Parts: sequence; structure tokens; C-alpha cells
Amino acid sequence: MKFAIMRAGSPIFKRWLKFLCDRGGAQGADVEAAVAAIVRAVKRRGDRAVIEFTARYDRVKLSAATLRVSAAELKAARAALKPEERRALELAARRIRDFHIRTIDRSFSYRDRLGMRLGQVVRPLERVGIYVPGGHGAYPSSVLMNAIPARVAGVREIVMVSPASPDGERGSVLAAAAIAGVDEVYRIGGAQAVAALAYGTESIPAVDKIVGPGNAYVQAAKRMVYGVVDIDKIAGPSEVVVIADDSARAEWVAADLIAQAEHGSGDEAAVLLTPSRRLAVAVAAALDQALLGLPRADAVRRALAKRGGLVVVRDLEEAFAIANRIAPEHLELEIKNAERWIGAVKSAGAVFVGAMSPAPLGDYLAGPNHVLPTGGAARFASPLGAYDFVKRSSIIQATTDAVRRLGPTVARLARMEGFEGHARAIELRLGQGAGVRRRRNSRGDRESN
Repeated sequence: MKFAIMRAGSPIFKRWLKFLCDRGGAQGADVEAAVAAIVRAVKRRGDRAVIEFTARYDRVKLSAATLRVSAAELKAARAALKPEERRALELAARRIRDFHIRTIDRSFSYRDRLGMRLGQVVRPLERVGIYVPGGHGAYPSSVLMNAIPARVAGVREIVMVSPASPDGERGSVLAAAAIAGVDEVYRIGGAQAVAALAYGTESIPAVDKIVGPGNAYVQAAKRMVYGVVDIDKIAGPSEVVVIADDSARAEWVAADLIAQAEHGSGDEAAVLLTPSRRLAVAVAAALDQALLGLPRADAVRRALAKRGGLVVVRDLEEAFAIANRIAPEHLELEIKNAERWIGAVKSAGAVFVGAMSPAPLGDYLAGPNHVLPTGGAARFASPLGAYDFVKRSSIIQATTDAVRRLGPTVARLARMEGFEGHARAIELRLGQGAGVRRRRNSRGDRESN
């Protein structure tokens, strides 16, 4: 495969960039229609619909009695891990927990100059569902990244759904659930699992929020049930932008592009932005070489052909301007004095600073979450954190003096918006009836704050 090199600003580059920036569009009508039918069926028929769809789409036969994975099975899965695998998951869990403890929102309270008590109470959600994909493999890292922040936030019940394979359970996923402290695990996936979490069934009590990645059907289901439950975000295919200068090693850059392009959907994005044409040429050659012995080489080639790009820019300022427009899930800075450029990043899910900080480090155990905004959503969205598993209530406790001082202004604002009832609710507490003239202060002005 020959990897084309584009120059920023050229006509072909402009067409490619527009195509890339449109990657976060909605799913096709066929997906939406199929998912809507599944969601309606699960809402109406509960367990029976979940079991039927699981047999149809996952080729796994379940009954109401076998939907749930038992606590003994979770414990056995953890015990069955090779010692080095268990230690790896436990190390990742510790690092993820240590980071997310620092992302917890705190309650606060204060009194203003009028003596009014104002504040915010932060409470954890009661019950959260996490979706862990099946498909091409087992993803224990997704269990840790979704469940541990919820546990850190204080969520009382964490429920996991993950499709079982016709060949049996994914032992590493169940082991990760045990390590992360997941309370309930169900052998279901797809849109039917999302609907079951949202509406509840005879065997699966409903949750308050659903988080986690999944295919187009899972994401469409999450969109449809939003409002019944909260969701984290609509997660799309993996993506990386590497900004590199002539200090970068071509084989490292090629490896980092491949790492995010090998997930298998064919819609992954992997982009190099560099002011060095020499590096771009070297990375193209390194990609060819690296793909020769790669198990998923065909999937990587498809992704790179569709949403890959080797782009020569005028300078690093132009590279950062393009990267901010793309707003990638992962942004790697393989440049000299990389930390000095962090302030130039306006939109990215996670920033990997320096050549020794490749994205796979964050995918598994650096500590920050690998559930990141995709499809350009980094313009307005953030990584998953403990703050996603809490809700906030405002506290307002007024005093008689505060209402006396502020009430006339509240009434005035209410009448500006045409809400006479709002104004009267305030004025009753001021001892005024409708149409009663407001008390004036010593300067002849109406009182306000």
C-alpha cells in the first residue's frame, strides 16, 4: 500500500480535511430503525425480548436464570488468570483509582453579604450501568476505566453488561469486573442490553446512567434512551493525531498511527501533521514495513486508506491549528520541547506530551480515562471521570433581610418576563399585595440589591 503525502492547503488536503471533520455524523436510517424496534420490544416484553435478541444476534442461548453471572463465577474468573495477567490488571486498577480520586466534585456552602446561605450538595448516583464491548475480542481495560471512576465517586450499585461469546465467557473481562468491584454482571450486549439497563426487565433492575463504548447499534440505543437515563457520551471509532517534527523517530510515529487504526471498525482516524517532508516520507516507509507482520494489517490498511493522512504543514503553528479543528480523541506531541506547546492545544480528548508518551500508555494504565470524546466532540466534551457519576443539588436558604433587600428586584424581573405569579410569591413575603406600592428607601429609589 502506498501512503500518499499531502501538503496542507492543497485542494486534495482541503477535501480530505472536510471529510475527516464530518466523521461525527449520525448513523444511517437503517441502524436507527433496527435499534428503535429493539428498544421498543425490550421495553414492552422485558427478559423475553432480551433473550430472543441475544440468541438472534450473538448466537448465545440464555434463560432468565442464566442472564446473570454469579458472584462465584466472577471470583473463579479472577482466580483463573495467570499471575502476571492478574498483577497487570491490579496495577492498572490502582493507577486508575489514584487518578480519579482527584476528579471528585466536592460539596460547598457559603454565606453572602446579606446572610443568605448558598451552596451545592454533590451526591453519587445510586445505580450505574457500564457497557463493555465484545465483538473482536475481550476488553478488560474497558471494565476498569468505566467501573473504577464510578466506585471512586461512591456509586452504590455498579452493573455491567457484556455480550457472551458462543465459545464461552471472556474470562479476563469477568476477572476485571471482580477486581473493579462490579456488583452485577449480565451476559448480554447490543441495543437490547442498553434498553434493559434503561427500562429494566424482570431480571435486570433499571439504572440511572449508562456509560461505555460500543458499536453503532449500541450508540444509537444510548441516544434513544437518553432522558430516561443519563449517558456519558456517544463514543465513535478510535482516532489519533500525531504532531511531529524532525526530532521524531519515524518508526515510533508509524507504530502510534497503527495502534489507533487497528481496532477494526474501518472508520478509525490516524493522522500525522509535520513540518518535515523528510519525516513524512520516512513514516510512509515505516508504515509499509510495520504492516508486514501485523496480525490486523488488513484492518489497519482499510482505516488508513479511509481516514488516514500524512500531512506536511508550513510550521508547528499551522499543525496545531489543524489539530484543533480536527479535535481528536488522542493528540500526541512528538516534538522538541513538547511541554511548551501544551497551551496551543484547544481541543483534544487526551494530550500525550513527548515521544515517550504514546497513546497506548493512556489506553491501559497511565491513570486518566481512555473513554474520551471522539468524532470532533473534544470541542465541547471531556474524558470520563468520577465527576460523571454524581449529581448536584443547589442549596438556597434566604433570610428575612435578604428577601427584603432582593425581593423587589426579583418581582421586577418576574414581571419583565410576564410571570405575575412569580412576583406575587415574593411580594407576599414582603408584606405587599398585588398593586401595593413598593416601599422606597431614603433616597426615593426602590430597594434593590
